[in-house]
Amino acid sequence: MPQPRLAWQSKLILLAVVPATAIDVLFKAQWWAGQQLDVTIWTLGASIILGLITWQLRAATPMAAATGTIITASLMFDTLQYPYEPWNTALIPVLAVSLLAFISTRAGRAKKERIGTAEKHSGREAAQVAANLGFAALIATDFARTSFDLAQWLPRITPNQSALIIAALAAMSEAAADTVSSELGQVFGGRPRMLTTLAPVDPGTDGAISLTGTIAGAVAAIIVAAGGTWALHGNTQMFAISTCGAVFGLFFDSLLGATLERAGWLNNDAVNFLSTISAAALALGLQAYIR
Repeated sequence: MPQPRLAWQSKLILLAVVPATAIDVLFKAQWWAGQQLDVTIWTLGASIILGLITWQLRAATPMAAATGTIITASLMFDTLQYPYEPWNTALIPVLAVSLLAFISTRAGRAKKERIGTAEKHSGREAAQVAANLGFAALIATDFARTSFDLAQWLPRITPNQSALIIAALAAMSEAAADTVSSELGQVFGGRPRMLTTLAPVDPGTDGAISLTGTIAGAVAAIIVAAGGTWALHGNTQMFAISTCGAVFGLFFDSLLGATLERAGWLNNDAVNFLSTISAAALALGLQAYIR
């Protein structure tokens, strides 16, 4: 259920994500405009078009579409490879997340409206977009890479940019997995069970899981991870680690929902944001262990 008193958490997520990614886009766009203009044109153009389409389809409010545009541009700039091709960036996994969210949100809408879990007709809000994709964008930035390089107190986890990109892909895959699992689970999952007690609960209950929803979420994670691995010229390790991180984050999301969200300590945006962080963290941990 909505908890207005926790709205500050959604605002905090927006404050953490939007200014940082907007500054990243501003500097990268300016730099690439002086080096290879087509990089700036393609990145900003593709991001704006995706934002406009999302808004026109009523999948997002105008502010949410603008937030998504900034995040997409930041991710594209920070994952581009040379020689530059716009589809060899994070544009592909972002498109996959957006498409999966759009399809799953509209699936069985009549039933969701009956049980009171349907998304607003105006679409997702800015905080929801930032909560789902914001951390992926933040961890892919040059600032994040520099921060990890300077983290001498974590000698085994000093990833280069490619390691952080895998973590970002895990976070994006988790965002898709969570949305698809929740949306399709409510329609096709039957009577779900609480993760912590396995007691039957009503569809849409925070922390509830179903076999159908979980499988659907895992498939969504695989799709995004596979698309990102292909686009970023990754290998089987990138695919496996990002998928594992996403599935872990999917269950972590349900755990937070069953505990801290139901207790009134976290709202849904905070749960989603922390779940993407958990996916990225596991991805980094797996890379550190493998090395």
